[in-house]
Amino acid sequence: MTSSKQTAPVPVRRQYKPDLWKDSLGRTAIRASQILLVLALTVVAIFGLLQIRLLVIPVLIALILAAAIGPFVNMLRRRGWRGGLATGVAFLGLLIVLGGVITVIVLSVRSQWDELISQAARGLDELENFLLTGPFPIDREQMNQAREAIVEFAQSSQVRSGAVTGLSVVTEFLAGASLVVVILFFFLKDGAKIWEFFLRPFKGTREAKLRRVGKRTMEVLGGYVRGTAIVALVDTVAIGAALLILQVPLAIPLAIIVFIGAFIPLVGATVAGILAALVALVANGPLVALIVIIVVIAVNQLEGDLLQPVVMGKSLELHALVILMALTAGTILAGIIGAVLAVPIAAVTWAIIQVWTAEDPDLEPMNPDLPPANSEPA
Repeated sequence: MTSSKQTAPVPVRRQYKPDLWKDSLGRTAIRASQILLVLALTVVAIFGLLQIRLLVIPVLIALILAAAIGPFVNMLRRRGWRGGLATGVAFLGLLIVLGGVITVIVLSVRSQWDELISQAARGLDELENFLLTGPFPIDREQMNQAREAIVEFAQSSQVRSGAVTGLSVVTEFLAGASLVVVILFFFLKDGAKIWEFFLRPFKGTREAKLRRVGKRTMEVLGGYVRGTAIVALVDTVAIGAALLILQVPLAIPLAIIVFIGAFIPLVGATVAGILAALVALVANGPLVALIVIIVVIAVNQLEGDLLQPVVMGKSLELHALVILMALTAGTILAGIIGAVLAVPIAAVTWAIIQVWTAEDPDLEPMNPDLPPANSEPA
C-alpha cells in the first residue's frame, strides 16, 4: 500500500521593481519638469505679447490711468452725474493737464533756448580749460581727437539710420497714444461692464476670487499711481525750486522731467537729477552743479526714508531687490515704457497671488492687534 505525500507549494518570490517616479529623485524630476513647462509657457506668452506690444502697452497704460482716475469718476456718479458725462469731465480734465504740461515745456524751451546755447558755449569753454589745466590734465591733441571723433560719429550712417528708427518710434508713439485715449475712455465709462463680461464663464469660488482679484488690482494700481504722483510732486517742487534759485536754464522743463522720472522707482528721479546737474555744469559751472547734486541726493534720501513708506503704504509691498529685478526685466523687454510699467505689474502680480492663495476670498485681512468685529469687550 503506497502513501502519497502532499508537498507544500513553494512560495514564489516576486522581484521588487521600484517605481521610478515615487522616490525622492522621481518627485524632484516631476517637479522640475513642471517648472520647466511653466517657464516655457511663460516665455511663449511673453514673446507673443511682445509681438503685439503696440496694443498691449496702451491697454496697460490705460488700465493704470483708469485705476487712478476711477475714484473721481465714481464720486461724480454718486453725486448724480450720468456715466458718460462724468467720464467726459474726468477725461477732459486729464487732457487739459497733459496739454498744459506740454505747453509749459515748449514755451520754456523756446524762451530760454538762445540763452542756453550761449551759456552752454561758455560752459564748454570753461570745461575744456578745466580739463587742460586741472589736477588731471588732458593733452590738447587728445581733446582735438575726441572732438573729431564726435563730429565723425554725428555725420556717420549710424546716426542717419538712428534718425530713421527714431521716426518710426515717433509714429508708433502717436499710434499708441491714440489707442490709450480711446481705451481709457471706455475703461472709465464701461469698466464694470467689461469686467462682468470676462467673469461670465466662472461660477462659485473662482468667480468670488476673480472679483476679489479685480478689486485688489484696481486698489493696488490706483494707490501706486496716486502715491507715486505725490512723491514725484514733492521731488519736483524741491529740485525745481533749487534750480530756479540757482538760475539754471530750463529749470521748469527739468523739474517736469524729474516728475516723470519719479514714476520709475529707485533710479528715475536720480537719473533726472543727474541730467539737471549736467545742464547746470554746462551752463553755470561746476560749483552750481555740485549744489544741484547735493540737493538731488538729499531729496532722494527724504523720499526713500519718509515719503515712500508713509505715502505709498501697502500699495507697494515689494522688496527693493524685487523692484530692481522688475525694472531690469521691464527695461530689457520694452525699454523705458517697460521700466515704467514693470513695478506696478509686479505689485499687482504679488497682490493677485495673495488673493488667489487665500482660503476664503470673502474675508478681508485682519489686524492681529485688534479684536474681531463681533467680539464683546471683556
